Amino acid sequence: MTFQWTAVAAFLYGEVGVILVLCLPFISPLRWQKIFMIPLWSKMAVFWNKMFLTIIVLLIVLFLDAVREVRKYSAVHVNERAANVNTNAFDHIQMKLFRSQRNLYLSGFSLFLWLVLRRTVTLLTQLAKGMASHAALETQVNDATEAAKKYMAENERLQEALSEKGSSKKKQSAEATDETLKKEVDHLKAELQKTSNALHKANNEVIAVKKQSEGLKREYDNLMKEYERLQDSLNEAEDRKDL
Repeated sequence: MTFQWTAVAAFLYGEVGVILVLCLPFISPLRWQKIFMIPLWSKMAVFWNKMFLTIIVLLIVLFLDAVREVRKYSAVHVNERAANVNTNAFDHIQMKLFRSQRNLYLSGFSLFLWLVLRRTVTLLTQLAKGMASHAALETQVNDATEAAKKYMAENERLQEALSEKGSSKKKQSAEATDETLKKEVDHLKAELQKTSNALHKANNEVIAVKKQSEGLKREYDNLMKEYERLQDSLNEAEDRKDL
C-alpha cells in the first residue's frame, strides 16, 4: 500500500473512532459543546471550513483516481482472461484490480464518513444550543412562576387588607348610622313627649270646656225655667187686670 492510501486508511479509521466517541450515550451534547469551546478548538474553528473543503477535494480526487484504476484493471482483467495469457500476469492484474477496488472503498467510505462527521458535529452543536436554550427557558419559567406566586400572595394580602379596611369602614359607618338613628329616635321621643303633653293639655282643656259648657247649659236651663215662670206670672197678672 502506497503512502497516500495508507494515509487514507488511517484517516478512515480515525473517522470511525471519532464518530463512535461522538455517539457515546453517557457524554451529553452540552459536554461536547464545552469541549468544542476550548481555546484550541476555537482557534481551529477559524480554519475549519477551509480544512473541511480541502479534505473533501482531496478525497474526491482520490476517489475518482480509484474509480479510474478499477475501470482500467477491470477492462485489462477481461481482456487477459479472454486471451488466456500467462497465469502470473493474470494474477498480477487481479492483484492490481483488488488494490484499486480496496482504494475505491477506502476513499469512498472516507469521503462519506467525513460528511457524516461534519453533520454529527453540527447536530451536536445545535442540540447543545437547544438544550441550553431549554434550560434557560425552564429557569425563566421557574422564575416567572415564583414571581407569579409572590404576586398572588401579595395580591391576597392586599385583598385581605382591603377587606379588613372595608369591614372597619363598614363598622364605623354602621356605628355612625346607629348613633344617628339613636339621635333621631331620641329626637322623635322628645317630639312625641311634647306632642303627648300637648295632647294631654288639649284633652284637659276640652274637658274643662265641656264642664263649662255643661255649667252654662244648666244655667241656661235654669234661666229658661225662670223665664217661663216669670212669663207665667206675667200672664196671670195680665189676666187678673182684665177681670
